[in-house]
Amino acid sequence: MRAAAALLVLLALAGCGGTVQVDPPEPTGEAVTACGKLATLLPQTLDGDRRGTSTPESPYVAVWGDGAIALRCGVPRPARMAPTDQLQEIGGVGWFADPDRPTLFTAVTDAAYVEVTVGGDHVAAEVLADLSKPIAQVSPPSR
Repeated sequence: MRAAAALLVLLALAGCGGTVQVDPPEPTGEAVTACGKLATLLPQTLDGDRRGTSTPESPYVAVWGDGAIALRCGVPRPARMAPTDQLQEIGGVGWFADPDRPTLFTAVTDAAYVEVTVGGDHVAAEVLADLSKPIAQVSPPSR
């Protein structure tokens, strides 16, 4: 299933134009509430790209531009993430960078994992900084 999701996101990154096909996650538990709230906080413009549409429609997916930036909220814990991995903190949110896929980042929060694919000419650090603001509002860091 994860491979199929990755393939769909990669197809989106190819710039097919129009609606972008992204496999929506199926969050459970508190992730459902957190992802629902996050959907209302996401920006309409991100790094110069306007919010687009995805198919199938899902409150757990957001895309900008022609899919160069795609967000999926409520995904499973990244398989490659070990308990000892260091997360990069941006705006109070810990981000896991997949070592095998340099365009894939996962925000690790108490409520949900939020996967972001950053492609095209976008600078990942800038995109993640902008997305950290709404993600931090959904799941403030524990102290």
